[in-house]
Amino acid sequence: MDNIITYIIMIAVMVFIPGPDMILLVKNTISHGKKAGLYTVLGMATGLSFWTLIAVLGLSMAIAQSAVIFTAIKYLGAAYLLFLGVRSFFSKNSISLEAIQENPSDSLMKSSNQHYKDSFTQALLSNIFNPKTVLVYITIMPQFIDLTGSVNQQLIVLGLIATVIAVVWFLVIIHLIDLSRKWLGNSKFLTAFQKSTGVLLASFGVRTAL
Repeated sequence: MDNIITYIIMIAVMVFIPGPDMILLVKNTISHGKKAGLYTVLGMATGLSFWTLIAVLGLSMAIAQSAVIFTAIKYLGAAYLLFLGVRSFFSKNSISLEAIQENPSDSLMKSSNQHYKDSFTQALLSNIFNPKTVLVYITIMPQFIDLTGSVNQQLIVLGLIATVIAVVWFLVIIHLIDLSRKWLGNSKFLTAFQKSTGVLLASFGVRTAL
């Protein structure tokens, strides 16, 4: 692999720039707690691992060379972000941190478990259908491949580096939010935040489509 330090810096910068993943992570962590945030990170890591597998199998180049496939991924991603944004904006079943602590009923626990599953699924699909993720694997990674070595092994390492950087950064974000949950647990704040993130996610969907 060539210029691995340059690659790490480039990936770190891309991860640090707020995007749909960051909005999803903050939304799920504030609305449903630290565990929901961890499930969100797990979904993101799984989505990145999916694209690493695709790259190793050689399908990333096929996607890069097919305008139809890439356009389909682009619009599916845009539609999914719009869906998440609209659902978040109009959702009325937000659970505050106080409610979880004060009313640990079976129904509430079941609802919480569903939120965890939703957090994982949202992050997974967001990454699979994220054009930026696709572009990282088909345009950036190849620039750091040494063709005299094992291409597949290098792709796995580069993909693992990207995943680790993203996971570590998002775990830091979860920790910071968890430390601040004393101020973030107000139900009125959660409602306002949920609607705001809905607007942001929908706007990312529109930007992706355009």
